[in-house]
Amino acid sequence: MTAILAFFATNPTIIAIMGGIVAAIAWGFRQRLAGASAERAKQAASQSKAVSEAQAIDDAIAGRAPAANREELGTWSPKP
Repeated sequence: MTAILAFFATNPTIIAIMGGIVAAIAWGFRQRLAGASAERAKQAASQSKAVSEAQAIDDAIAGRAPAANREELGTWSPKP
């Protein structure tokens, strides 16, 4: 058993193949993390846009009478 392990540890071809396998696995994990990071950034941008639009709506209706608010909100929401 030790002879087989010694053969694998000293054979440059097998070492290169094992190194390639390890590098491919590492590259796959890195790509997976990059994809997850990109998705988080996309969701954060979407959330930021929604929050800014909600703030704009709140600013638009602040300090008005209910009838004026309904009229103003009609410009923000689509007509059925």
